[in-house]
Amino acid sequence: MEKILQFFCAKKGQSLAATEVRSKCGAFSSIVGILANVFLFAVKYLSGMLIGSIAVSADAFNNLSDAASSVISLVTFRIASKPADREHPFGHARMEYVSSMIVSFLIILVGYELAKGSIQKIVTPQQTAFNPWVAVALGLAIVVKVFLYLMNRRIGKIIDSEVLRATAMDSISDAVATSAVLVSSLLLRFMGWDIDAYMGLLVALFIMFTGGKLLWENKNMILGEAPSKETVEKIKAIIGRFPEAVGIHDLTLHSYGPGKMMVSFHAEVDGREDIFKSHDAIDNMERTVKEELGIDCIIHMDPIVVGDETVDRLRGQVEQIAKTIDSRIHIHDFRCVIGDTHTNLIFDMEVPFEVEMDNKTLMLAMSEAVQKEMGRHCFAVTTVDRC
Repeated sequence: MEKILQFFCAKKGQSLAATEVRSKCGAFSSIVGILANVFLFAVKYLSGMLIGSIAVSADAFNNLSDAASSVISLVTFRIASKPADREHPFGHARMEYVSSMIVSFLIILVGYELAKGSIQKIVTPQQTAFNPWVAVALGLAIVVKVFLYLMNRRIGKIIDSEVLRATAMDSISDAVATSAVLVSSLLLRFMGWDIDAYMGLLVALFIMFTGGKLLWENKNMILGEAPSKETVEKIKAIIGRFPEAVGIHDLTLHSYGPGKMMVSFHAEVDGREDIFKSHDAIDNMERTVKEELGIDCIIHMDPIVVGDETVDRLRGQVEQIAKTIDSRIHIHDFRCVIGDTHTNLIFDMEVPFEVEMDNKTLMLAMSEAVQKEMGRHCFAVTTVDRC
């Protein structure tokens, strides 16, 4: 498949990951999908009319909706490839996520209409005929749909496209649906069982389930989701190569579409070091993340006290106290202001969303525990970071 895409979509020496080539690859897949689905619609619709099958006719309109989905994909790749502008400084690649949602809704709509027609035929039965040419047409449709599934899945993986992944899932669901219709037709021919309407209803439910699953999976792309563990580990490994970074926290990953990601986090550095030296190290970290992972990186520099016996002892005590509240809590950005009458312990608590205590209760519990364990002259000044 890579060689085919390289021949049709890329100039000599161009990478398939390039924005321009990626758009052409998506367009290539969409055009093949449009032609194949229009052909299948015509074949199935005529076959359904020939034998009076609601399942075959409804499956035909399912292919017509697939052709419409491919048109949407074609338009989407054209829009998504547009460069950033003043109104959209991060580009237009997120349009793919929107289109994936639209395709999901179309799949659900087709399933709903098919279910309506099937229920109507169950209530008012109509005789279904058998024609061997229809069985051949359905077998051909299954082969074409499996091909489209494999093609879209492969291209979707190569160019990292949610739209093509959704289209691939739609194609395999169509292959299963058409297989069910073919089974219904063969049962009529060899067993005399006319289960066309019931099979149509089963197909409709399967189609709606597929659409709902795609919708559920794509909602996270729209709402935003936590970075994968693999990505976080790769970023930590890169930062770990810089001795200037004592630790990192508050890592947030933003996706603005395939190939456009931005990460931001805080990096703790030794507060005794020259600020220009630390800033230069931060610049090198950002540049390395971009070069190795292709992710735009923004790092906030947090200077902390390192190697001070008193500060290290107080921090260790606070960390132990935090573990007594919940073992999943971590402490960062720790600093202290020691006065004649009291000591302020200033720090952030990194708390997983799974910890059910609300932020106000957590801060109160931490404050009370610090005074109980470290003395009433110690005051905890905390901020809660959910992660």
